[in-house]
Amino acid sequence: MSLQQDMLRETASQTAGPYVHIGLAPQQAGFEIFENNFGNVLATPQTKGERIQIEGRVIDGSGSVVRDVLIEIWQANAEGKYAHPADRQAGKSVDPAFRGWGRACSDFETGLYRFETVKPGAVVGRHAQTMAPHINFWIVARGINIGLNTRMYFSDEAEANAVDPVINLIEWEVRRKTLLAQREQRDGQTVYRFDIRLQGEDETVFFDI
Repeated sequence: MSLQQDMLRETASQTAGPYVHIGLAPQQAGFEIFENNFGNVLATPQTKGERIQIEGRVIDGSGSVVRDVLIEIWQANAEGKYAHPADRQAGKSVDPAFRGWGRACSDFETGLYRFETVKPGAVVGRHAQTMAPHINFWIVARGINIGLNTRMYFSDEAEANAVDPVINLIEWEVRRKTLLAQREQRDGQTVYRFDIRLQGEDETVFFDI
């Protein structure tokens, strides 16, 4: 090893500070710098499937709501098909009116995040195993060094959840429940509540992907 190599040190890690909103969601930070903003509405009036809203808060280990979170989601459409060439499921079609990916920031006052989308269908994954309807989440915020990945499953899909290959990797039933969003009806709309806990007794299950 040369002297120069010996002098090199690992670059210090850095969390996603306040500037993450300016770079990734400038409209919420008060900056109109993108012609097309990536938003939290994934569906159009022509999108097929059941319209749903997803909302919740991200909570830290002390029980406090984190108010500067940025969340991205990606999901299959109502047939269970991803708008991606790697999805080679036969007999399912891509919905051109559905984006399948969204980005939202939590409200700076309430900490509430929200998405408008459609309920996804079941997806056939590796080894021809069928996965229950779910939505993939990626979370970044101040204090998080590496983005966290998790999944949201639906509380009203108990039969499908019981045989989902990913859920069944989680040993304890109480841990599995941290991935379930609770369904409710509000003003004629279907809302799934999904709170994400970063630490503590009810910490949400996160995945390495």
